[in-house]
This record gives sequence, C-alpha cells and structure tokens, in this order.
Amino acid sequence: MGMDQEEKIRRIDSAKDKSRAREKDSARLKVEENVFDVSTLKLLYTISNKGIIKALGGSISTGKEANVFYAEGSEKELAVKIYRITSGTFNAMDVYIMKDPRFTNIRNNKRDIIFAWTRKEFQNLKRAKSAGVRVPEPMLAEKNILIMEFMGENGVSYPLLKNTPLEGDEIKLVYDTIVEYMRLLYKEANLVHADLSEYNILIDPNDVTPIFIDMGQSVTLEHPNAREFLYRDVQNILRFFSRYGIRDKPEELLTKIQAE
Repeated sequence: MGMDQEEKIRRIDSAKDKSRAREKDSARLKVEENVFDVSTLKLLYTISNKGIIKALGGSISTGKEANVFYAEGSEKELAVKIYRITSGTFNAMDVYIMKDPRFTNIRNNKRDIIFAWTRKEFQNLKRAKSAGVRVPEPMLAEKNILIMEFMGENGVSYPLLKNTPLEGDEIKLVYDTIVEYMRLLYKEANLVHADLSEYNILIDPNDVTPIFIDMGQSVTLEHPNAREFLYRDVQNILRFFSRYGIRDKPEELLTKIQAE
C-alpha cells in the first residue's frame, strides 16, 4: 500500500474521530441545554450572588427528571438538584402530585408542576429529617432548583446501597435501619418514600448507615395510592436483601412499619 493510500486512510480516520468528538460534544451540550435554560441560569446566578453557592462543580448524577451537581457552599459541601423544565418526564410526576392534598391548587402546566415538585421534595426531606430519618438536609428550594447537604466527602459521593458489598453484622444493621426509617417516615413524618430501592439509598462507609435520597415523589398517607406505594417499597427492599438470605414476608414488614 503506497504512502498516498495510507495518508488517505489516516485522514478518513481522523475525520471520523473529529465528527465523533463533535457528536459527543453536541450530545453533552444537549444535556446541558436541557438543564441550564436561561431562567435556570439566571436563578443560579441570583443564588450564587446571595453567597449560598461559592462554586458549582461537576455532575453527580443524571436522572430522568433532574441533574444533580456538586457545589462548594460557604460552610459545607452542597448538592444542587436541577429539575429539567425542557425535558422532564412530566406525566410520571402527575400521579404523585395530582392526588397529593398539599398540591391541590397547582395549575396543570408543566412549569408549575416542576416548581411544585421541587418544593415537595424540599418539604419531604425536611419532614423526614425531623422524624429522625437520615436524609440530605435541604437548604433551599427556589423554582426548579433544590439545594441540599452533599452526602459524601471531599467531592466524592457516598456509594449507593446497590454498589456496597455488605458483610456479616452489616447486613442486619443496614436492613434493620432501613426498616426503622420506613417506620419513622410512616409514623412520624406521615410519608411513604414511594420509590425506595437500592438505587435511592446511599451508605455512609464511616458507620455503614443508610441515607434515603430522592424524595420528590414521596407522598403523604392521605394520598390514595400511599398503601400501594408502601407495599412496592417493601417488596423492593425484600427483593434486594433476599440476596443476603433475608427471608421476611412483605406482610411482616408492613406490620412492623405500621405498628403503633
């Protein structure tokens, strides 16, 4: 193969790489555009002017409805959750908000629902924390931005339960604490998490304690689907812990959570 041929192939390869990099960039920008629409950027600017955020860092997680970013606060590390106004999964939120007695006056438009959802997560975290459940402490809810305590150290998040291998006594400790948190949520905070699984529980490696996260969809017990959501949470936790040999029945667990 002559030099010309080799050079041609090299050029084609390099052009391919460039276009791939461009595609990657435009995909990344698309994600960022979906998060940082003009009103969100203005809001972030206002919040940082108040001195709440000193510097916004990288992305911690990207979900269907929101992105979470690391931020440096004036006193502590923070997590900034930004609900996407442009591409949030609007209909999925309906079932949790529309029948929630706390949100009866929400006009049925997307922006209002997302703002209500952000406020709802703030309130749910507050209620959970005062009931004795370990959750990120919420600091501020403003339109589609929720600022809370960062659950991790030196910019690194605590691992999800899903990614934490548990051994010996840790298994029962974590399981019992999760069940106790579900009980406290139910009895003290009047709440059901409604999306509890190994994906929404962090583990603090310092003392192997669980931390409940993502409580936007959590509902009060007055919600007509509260019992159904609780049963689903129970099934998720039992499904996960069955790998560790825990064989409790859903009914036993429900009785523990709802016990006087």
